[in-house]
Amino acid sequence: MSFYLIIKSLHSGFRYIVFLLLIIAIVQSILGWLGKKPFTPINQKINLFTLISAHTQLLIGIVLSFLSPWVIFNSETMKNATTRYFTAEHWLMMVVAIAIITIGYSKSKKIETSEGKFKTVSIFYTVAFVLIIITILAGHLPLLGSTK
Repeated sequence: MSFYLIIKSLHSGFRYIVFLLLIIAIVQSILGWLGKKPFTPINQKINLFTLISAHTQLLIGIVLSFLSPWVIFNSETMKNATTRYFTAEHWLMMVVAIAIITIGYSKSKKIETSEGKFKTVSIFYTVAFVLIIITILAGHLPLLGSTK
């Protein structure tokens, strides 16, 4: 098995950890926010592990981008939906999503109230999750025959 396939499989599989942690963080934050629960160290750890997993996925993705046959830098890249997606769209939107997670985590740490911490994480992590889902789904459009 080539190094590219190993990194590609790692990147593909690790997304489930990121998704799971994002969902757990979002659900716990919404329940804490709406249920007026106290913000505990466990809540903080889940948010931190979510942040770390997203950054780890980004690092794996960066390595993958150097190995991928779909990441191409030439005059034809933007004319092809698949190469455009992997060369520009996917990584750019994922960096934005991870930045949103990072901002949400950082802001929540500075807030004093449990309600404020939960609300901040709920909003930022949910926006990032939706952006990630949209970006991944957009990548499947070329595979479904879209030429946009």
